Amino acid sequence: MAALASLIPELEDLLQGASSAKRAETLRRITELFLAGAERYSSEHVALFDDVLSELVIEIEMRALAELSGRVAAVENGPPKLLRRLAENDDISVAGPVLTHARRLADADLVAIAKSKSQDHLRAISGRRGVSEAVTDVIVQRGDARTVRKVADNRDARFSHAGLAALVRRATRDGDLAEKVARRTDVPPHMFRQLLMQATDIVQKRLLASAKPETRFEIRQILARVSGEISELAAPERDFSAAQRTVLSLHRDGKLSETDLVNFAGAGQYEHTVAALAALCGISLDIIDRLLSGERPDPALILCKAAGFGWPTARAIITASPGGRRLAPRTLDTAKTNFERLSYSTAQRVLRFWQARQGETEDEG
Repeated sequence: MAALASLIPELEDLLQGASSAKRAETLRRITELFLAGAERYSSEHVALFDDVLSELVIEIEMRALAELSGRVAAVENGPPKLLRRLAENDDISVAGPVLTHARRLADADLVAIAKSKSQDHLRAISGRRGVSEAVTDVIVQRGDARTVRKVADNRDARFSHAGLAALVRRATRDGDLAEKVARRTDVPPHMFRQLLMQATDIVQKRLLASAKPETRFEIRQILARVSGEISELAAPERDFSAAQRTVLSLHRDGKLSETDLVNFAGAGQYEHTVAALAALCGISLDIIDRLLSGERPDPALILCKAAGFGWPTARAIITASPGGRRLAPRTLDTAKTNFERLSYSTAQRVLRFWQARQGETEDEG
């Protein structure tokens, strides 16, 4: 520490008004002195260096500051005030190394910087080891696509429940982000299901393509289970030939409509109802029959919402289906609420999934 004490007279002159070049040279000398013994210095010694260096960096050119940042960023017991001052610099060449590597930056400092600085600053923070929930909450909220992908790809980053939920919501529209989220081990199963079901077709395909074989099977199972396609009850053998002839004749003539569908269902003509719904939704009779033969009304809600039909049509189809005839009034009320909440885009995605599975089944046959 004697070496530092010998510089004090020079420091007093510098702080009263020396050139930027002179200040930069002294900054380098004191930095060298600090780095040479950083591992041995006590907290009091580090505090002394911190006071000196924090004063010296005022009015120093950016190049010198960037050099200083790169040299002190990874020091385990780096000067905290100096590190904070460098991290708050608007120039990312100065702030970046410290934001990514300085362990002594407090969460409060990182949160404040994440809330106020540029995307470059956010990306630098996103690459830190052990980014806390408080910090990632801000990054997920403020970050652009590149930033959020980077923090999602950081295995040491920790996310709150709200942060993960926001991350999953963003991933439903971003294939690159979805792949990174799917590889994380801290995403709860119910959020992973949400990601799969709410993702766009392109994102779903990317997840399937990039997944390991065992994960790919799990993804397909989740999609099938949540969409209601798999039914434990086998439908009885039915003869759809007459109904299909009638419906296809109307369909070819451009006369098949929602009204016909409601009339078939209202008259209890299940086979005609299935044939009409299959023609209007572009799905095979077998799949429609399996979907409507289950205990739950969800498939009928999805089919009707995807086709642009209203609740009266959905209700008529539910009550005409084998399982729907046993539904209590309260269950129908719940089904109506679910139908009103179900978005057209979500129903369309599930419908396209059913159609794709139909194509896969035909190819396998």
